[in-house]
Amino acid sequence: MTELNLANVDWKWKENTQAHHTSQYNTKEVVVRRGQVFSLTLTFRGSRPLGNLTFIAETGATPALQAKTRVAFAVTSTPRSGSWSAVQNSSDASSVTVSISSPPNAIIGRYTFRVTVGSGGSAPATILGTAVMLFNPWNKEDDVYMPNNAERVEYVLSEFGVVFMGSANRIGQSGWNIGQFQEDILDICLTLLDRSRSFMQDAQRDLALRNDPKHVGRVLSAMVNSNDDSGVLQGNWSGNYRGGQNPSSWTGSVDILRQWKASGFRAVKYGQCWVFAGVLTTVLRALGVPTRMITNFNSAHDTDRSLTVDVYYDESGNPLNIGGDSIWNFHVWNESWFVRPDIGSAYNGWQILDATPQERSAGLFQCGPASLTAIKEGDVNLKYDSPFVFAEVNADRIAWTHNMSTGETKTLYTETKSVGQFTSTKAVGTYARVDVTSNYKYAEGSAKERTVFEKAREKLNLNTMNTTARQLPPRLSVSGKFKMECTPEVGKEVCMALTLTNHAPEPKAMEMHMAAWTIVYTGKPIHEVWKNAQSITLGPKEEKTFPVTIPYEEYQQYLTTDNMIHTTALCHVEKEGDALVERVVTLENPGLTIKVLGQARVNRQVQVEVLFTNPLMQELKDCVLLAEGSDLLAEKLRLDTPPLEAKQQATLQFALTPTRDGTKQLLINFSCDKFPDVKAFETVEVAP
Repeated sequence: MTELNLANVDWKWKENTQAHHTSQYNTKEVVVRRGQVFSLTLTFRGSRPLGNLTFIAETGATPALQAKTRVAFAVTSTPRSGSWSAVQNSSDASSVTVSISSPPNAIIGRYTFRVTVGSGGSAPATILGTAVMLFNPWNKEDDVYMPNNAERVEYVLSEFGVVFMGSANRIGQSGWNIGQFQEDILDICLTLLDRSRSFMQDAQRDLALRNDPKHVGRVLSAMVNSNDDSGVLQGNWSGNYRGGQNPSSWTGSVDILRQWKASGFRAVKYGQCWVFAGVLTTVLRALGVPTRMITNFNSAHDTDRSLTVDVYYDESGNPLNIGGDSIWNFHVWNESWFVRPDIGSAYNGWQILDATPQERSAGLFQCGPASLTAIKEGDVNLKYDSPFVFAEVNADRIAWTHNMSTGETKTLYTETKSVGQFTSTKAVGTYARVDVTSNYKYAEGSAKERTVFEKAREKLNLNTMNTTARQLPPRLSVSGKFKMECTPEVGKEVCMALTLTNHAPEPKAMEMHMAAWTIVYTGKPIHEVWKNAQSITLGPKEEKTFPVTIPYEEYQQYLTTDNMIHTTALCHVEKEGDALVERVVTLENPGLTIKVLGQARVNRQVQVEVLFTNPLMQELKDCVLLAEGSDLLAEKLRLDTPPLEAKQQATLQFALTPTRDGTKQLLINFSCDKFPDVKAFETVEVAP
């Protein structure tokens, strides 16, 4: 038998990619989804061969029939359900058009296709080219099938998003360029799989498991951080970001993934939780897995699987960075949508994945997939990493005072309600915040929530352990709260009031120690910026208010890009014990205004104006504007701008040339010596 004399292979790029919802990928290769028919036309030099054609599809460097990384299938009259098949649609003297079907559980990745005449045994096979196969949320038989079309559009096809940040009492939002369809990104995502520890250790096994979103999600949660492998991002929470970029400066994943590839796969510096989550969103959406970002406020980091988080203060109320546990002001992770045949169909749906390197799982910094249903029901015995995720949203918090000279610790209070608040995600089709706390746990304070918590403790054998830490300290007759007296803004003094109430019918004498520290969003204290101590007496049933003012000059040089100040008041009540009052203040950056000056159209230049006003009585130096947006700018734009005088407004202009129509997102980041990373985003409607 002779090799086929092929003149042309038409992959029918337009028809196939439109039918497969893959036309947005900026690649010359045809991208298809598994379990769905795609067609191609073979044109021969001279007459077409008379014998039956056999197609061969191969993925991986050493394809093998046994591992299902190589499959041969002859042209038949009807498609074979659930397996690879080819059906002849039409033919003439020199060409033939064939429809190829793949099984809904096919391995995802890049395939090389060949064709031969006969059974494919001894005949030489002719290469037709390559195509990329993805998961298929449109196919009912696919593990990632998502029945709601609006959700599919949002969680698979949308290239932009928002991430919620800040603190439980002041939730902010920031735009994120997901950009899964941009040039090179799909290729980089496939490279990520091929550079994983899983692939390096056993390539055949890893390839064979790439039909399973559980495996792919878990591998990628390890590969988006660089801790155990040649992964994408190096984490840094120190406040010192020399040698890399401040995590707050990123506005999207495209730049990060391209940088990783361009550097020869060296870790990009630096990331924090929302950056890891943003990149994982890009990679999973690119591969066809419906994925969204989730922000959990007052998120517990429980290092010892105790379902309690211990936080420490010294005897003046200063937060202490001791012990492994912490409560982050917010933490961002991912949810991906797929079935869980390994633990039972009751646990299908959203699965939690987390690429932020916090704790090792099976020896690697990876987390998930943990079933959202399992977390809500306290089924922490189910894989993967359920106890860790359960604690993030539902741990009990125990506050202690720690005497630095004697080492003695005393319980301040135990409480069950503050961890896991305002768990948030972007709404489908809008930028609104949707609260999904009730997906993670029953209502705080309800009997059901406590029942589930006790069930989780039981499954982890915690009820047999020492429970002294869970004994509630005596109830104090004094309580208090901090209240903001004005909007907290960077560059202005922070004005608060501490109100203390004596609930007892007799007077109470106390020593009050107040302190304020700048912190990073993980709660780690950076520098004390204010303190005050005084002896006070509250009369019977009396309420007193104490003003707290922190001047800008005091916190200016110690404020991190998280713009957070942790204030505490520790009251030593005579003959009773210690009462702690605390609040995290998130300061707002000055605003940016973005104006698109005219109608944005494909391949036509349009001007953009960005306005920024210096709110300070001093000059701003080292001013830089960064802009990015998928299909609006080919790559990130950088404008170095002159210093900005006190109270002066800067008007910055640049041009966009959109390459595709539709709804797009433009992201702006303005930085200077006093305000690193002031961000804004704007939706741009691009006309054809």
